[in-house]
Amino acid sequence: MNISKAETPRAIIVMGVSGCGKSSVARLIAERAGFEQVEGDDLHPASNVDKMTAGIPLEDADRWPWLDRVGAELARERQTGVVVTCSALKKIYRDRLRATAGQPLAFVFLNGSETLLAERISARAGHFMPTSLLKSQLETLEDPSGEPGVVTVDIDKPLNVIADDAIAGLSAVSFR
Repeated sequence: MNISKAETPRAIIVMGVSGCGKSSVARLIAERAGFEQVEGDDLHPASNVDKMTAGIPLEDADRWPWLDRVGAELARERQTGVVVTCSALKKIYRDRLRATAGQPLAFVFLNGSETLLAERISARAGHFMPTSLLKSQLETLEDPSGEPGVVTVDIDKPLNVIADDAIAGLSAVSFR
């Protein structure tokens, strides 16, 4: 399923807890829409990565500088749109991103069971986020369903179907 740029918001965040598939889904959405893709994990300050690697959950004070960097990427002038990965776990974080995006911002919320998420985290290699932090992320998560510009997609499907569902939802997203 391909999409035209006219059918899709120009700034999209693929969000959810660790292991939900943010990077893979964001890559497919960006490829199909002809948008740039930015990996939100790459925008974390080293101190955040160090904390997470050590199994220490981030606090709000740790997240603000990172969210500001993500927001700056969303607001950066581009010839094409952008798809950024960001956990965006709390409404206050999403509101901050909306305020800094400089344009309507859509969210693709990748939702799945704790069991599936833990399996995915355990199976990946070379990522700084340990499985031990999943419970903390799930406790922090404020479900964005019902917020303007949010598309919720179940991750218990093949990757291409998840991306298709996200794209279909994005083409119908409302910012009211």
